[in-house]
Parts: sequence; C-alpha cells; structure tokens
Amino acid sequence: MTDTAVDNRPVPLPPGTEAPEFRLPSTPDQTVSLGEFRGRPVILAFYPEDWSPVCSDQLALYQELLPEFQKFNAELLGISVDGIWSHLAFAKDRNLHFPLLADFEPKGDVSRTYQVYRGTEGTSERALYVIDADGIVRWSYVSPVGINPGADGILRALEGLEEGG
Repeated sequence: MTDTAVDNRPVPLPPGTEAPEFRLPSTPDQTVSLGEFRGRPVILAFYPEDWSPVCSDQLALYQELLPEFQKFNAELLGISVDGIWSHLAFAKDRNLHFPLLADFEPKGDVSRTYQVYRGTEGTSERALYVIDADGIVRWSYVSPVGINPGADGILRALEGLEEGG
C-alpha cells in the first residue's frame, strides 16, 4: 500500500546542483539576493503560507534555533508566495528575526526555479535547501505539506559542510 501524496511530492534540486540566483523583496524597499551570501552557507526554507499553523510552528522553531545555525555562520531565509505586507505582519506577530522573502510577482517564480511550486494550490511546497559557501546545493528535502520537517536535516547538512562533506 502506498501513499500517493508522498509519492507525488516534487523532487527538489539535487545535491551538487548550482543554486539558482534570485533577488526577492524582504521589505517594501529592500531586496535580498542569494549572491549576497556567497562565502557562507545559506538555508532556504520554502513554506506554503504565512499564518498557517504548521508554518507558524516551523518558523518559530527556526527562530529558536537561529543561534545554532549561526554557529555554522549560516544565513536563514524564509520564502513563500505571500506578499511583503503579509510577511512583515507575520514576522512581527511571531517575533521572527530572519528575512521572509516574497516570491510574489511573478508568483512562485523562485519556487518554480527550485522545483518546489505547488501549481494547483498556488503556493510553495514545504521544502528545505542547504547551500554551501560556493553556491552549491548540498542538501534538499521536501516535506509533506502538513508536516513540520523540523531542523535535524538542516543541522546534519551544516555539520557535513563543516566536516568538508
């Protein structure tokens, strides 16, 4: 017996792939590009929607773990198709202190590039990427949309980078 929801999850960009460059708004008058972080690891946390219970829990966990990520000199970037104003209100309400980037217009463009856009729903998958200092994907994972993937995979991938893997 198979679970078709799991079997039909998209396949994210695999390890060894050069991470596609992007520039997305983080505030009404500021943008963030992946290239700005060259020389240090980057965690991309694609998530379906601001305000949903699972997204709220997932991003709150990452906020708690920011000091752990920073031990690896890693930058965390949250990405969803929600607009900037939603991100700003959500970050303030949830006390998030890392950039939430709006993959809003053209809707889902970066999510599509990273192969994690949910076309039927018009949202992003719940997907994680760890990108090394040279801009290469070193770990990627797509979680079932209703399940918080936690941070163990991220931390293992960051440890692997530190060990040269």
